Amino acid sequence: MTYYIYHIPGKKIGVTRDLKHRVEEQQGYGPDEYDIIMKSDSIDYVSDQELYLQKMYGYRVDDEPYNKLKFNNTDMNINVTEQTTTFPCPVNKLKGQLMDNINMKWETDHGDCVITDESIKWIMKNVVTSKYNTERCYIYNKAFARYFDNNDAHETRTGGIMSDHKVSRFDLIRRWARDRGIYEQGNPKSQTLKLMEEGGEICRAILKKDLQGTIDGIGDCVVVLTNLAEICGTTIEKCIDVAYEEIKDRTGKMHNGTFKKH
Repeated sequence: MTYYIYHIPGKKIGVTRDLKHRVEEQQGYGPDEYDIIMKSDSIDYVSDQELYLQKMYGYRVDDEPYNKLKFNNTDMNINVTEQTTTFPCPVNKLKGQLMDNINMKWETDHGDCVITDESIKWIMKNVVTSKYNTERCYIYNKAFARYFDNNDAHETRTGGIMSDHKVSRFDLIRRWARDRGIYEQGNPKSQTLKLMEEGGEICRAILKKDLQGTIDGIGDCVVVLTNLAEICGTTIEKCIDVAYEEIKDRTGKMHNGTFKKH
């Protein structure tokens, strides 16, 4: 795994594994507004260098080195053999551990593997409880590696440093929801009720001719629909594609302000 020390002139020096997500999306800086000072595969080395450079440049020095931060010490103690990758927990606790280790990578004889939003779905569908220890479970490396070979990088590696695609608004919504536990603790019923609530806000805004309220309401509905789709095991993009395939050749006419299909 590669770690980057980045410098935002006049602002700060920091470390990240994902420049696009950390510096551009979270902090709002463009690619021309920061510099990469160094990169290394050693988290201990970049952690020491970050503190040294912060002090040298006169910035606030972090209270805790990067390698001691909680999110850098969550990697599961997996066991990788020629055929399988074994996880140190039962199946009913695996998804939570995978979510805590987004972007974790490991090598197998069949190719590199990485934990992402999408690959978690594959793991949970194909994981097997160990016959020798019910507190452990495993996947077959060859099948998991072929999953990455046979799927588009955007679909399988969303949110990871391995993808060069432009992160969409839907990606950002899903990342926001995941960070707040909506996918772990939410359910279709609660999200549907939320959608009805936001729909009511749109109706009130329309009646008041409140354009900003209408914009807010429509945006809120899109957020809820994105999360509802994810909780139901699909994506908002797929739902849109299915809907468009149904309407693209539809004919009809307008009647009282509404399109009526033939």
